[in-house]
Amino acid sequence: MTIEDVARQLPETAVLREHCRSLAMLDAALSPEWEWRYHSFDHRWSETEVMASMRNGSGDEYAIVFSPAGAYVRGFAHESPMSPYVEDGPWSGVLDEVPDVFRSCVEEPAFCDEQGVPVVTACTWRQAGADRWATGTIDFPEEPREDPDGAQYLFRLLTDRSPEAFQRWAQDYYEVEIGLDAVRHILGSRPLTESVVNALNPEITLAELADDIAEIGYPSG
Repeated sequence: MTIEDVARQLPETAVLREHCRSLAMLDAALSPEWEWRYHSFDHRWSETEVMASMRNGSGDEYAIVFSPAGAYVRGFAHESPMSPYVEDGPWSGVLDEVPDVFRSCVEEPAFCDEQGVPVVTACTWRQAGADRWATGTIDFPEEPREDPDGAQYLFRLLTDRSPEAFQRWAQDYYEVEIGLDAVRHILGSRPLTESVVNALNPEITLAELADDIAEIGYPSG
């Protein structure tokens, strides 16, 4: 699977945005310490943009910028043969066809290294009004590899958006039992309640999540 396959499986922009917001809220409840979280969501990233992000603590990450122009998705798998540090710059085709409306995302300092090189192995975008996600024309590495750009691994909870998929992933990542009903509740974007928070993490209260709820922009009542 490559970013081309992922692009065919992503939902429309509004659905993806809601899903990313819910992932961040689930992680906020499961991991009160922000620096250890896997998924985040900043609904005040700029005056006109919100950003969803993932970082696994081992060098792999993604960022999704939602704006009036549409949505821009950038992923980086540090062991990918398509790493910009393998080819001395982004792999040919990954960013070459990104529309001008997303050029600021390509050049965003938070998505580049200290030399201004975009840190990316996979990229897709969807302009407002478009009926599908787009990618560049990419010649992937010739060596046989199931996930050459890391897209299958990076975006697996965006292509499989089921509560069961998140439950399996989270129980493995956090090494705790997680109630499926609570996961369904949040992935359904239903307002948080004390009982839902307690089902995910009995060591935190709804009131203690107030700052996270505000940053994420998740409905609380």
